[in-house]
Amino acid sequence: MIEYVHQLGAAPAVAGPAPTTATPVVWALNTTIDVVGGHPVADADSVLDGEERERAARFHHPGLAHRYVASHLALRILLGIHLDRAPRTIRLGREDCPCCGAPHGRPNIPGNPLHFSLSHSGDHAYIALATTPVGVDIEEHPTPQTITDVLHLLHPTETQELTALPAERRTTALARCWARKEACLKAAGTGLANGLADPYVSTLPRPSAVPGHYLTDLPAPADYAAALATLLPA
Repeated sequence: MIEYVHQLGAAPAVAGPAPTTATPVVWALNTTIDVVGGHPVADADSVLDGEERERAARFHHPGLAHRYVASHLALRILLGIHLDRAPRTIRLGREDCPCCGAPHGRPNIPGNPLHFSLSHSGDHAYIALATTPVGVDIEEHPTPQTITDVLHLLHPTETQELTALPAERRTTALARCWARKEACLKAAGTGLANGLADPYVSTLPRPSAVPGHYLTDLPAPADYAAALATLLPA
């Protein structure tokens, strides 16, 4: 497990250690704050690109729009620090999907080897930077209805593990399973294209080994679970 997750708050962000092959860098953010890394969220239009601004405008609830803008502003600020570039000048793109070849795979910075991943859930966001394909995910504990809805979509062993638990422990178990699975799928670049059954990541306190991945749980706020996955060299 990565024991230390950097916290990005209202103060200007300070460059920390650069990611290495063995150690990605993970940042956490409370997305309800009004200033991120020294930049007011209300003035984020000067930093975000056109696609980000369009997506933010689609949110009908102001609170959801604020969370989206805060997390994407944070991503650009952190990328700017590590690339030594103005955040607004960073062009973001997408790799080709390994399943269908369409350009909706892993997010990337065209022409730059730095890999990154962003996840937000509820009031929190996690950002991971790495020198190898990476996926990070944070999940708020689900409702009992959500558990019922997805139970049959998971790997059969994960379904068995959840079913064997008392009801009051299933929310924690599903949250960590979901975070682990999403992290792996983001690192692979496939997303949910092939469903939720694979890979098997376990709902137990420790994640299972996933072929071709390094998978670890991350420290997370109360009532959340988070995980990080990177692809291992072939």
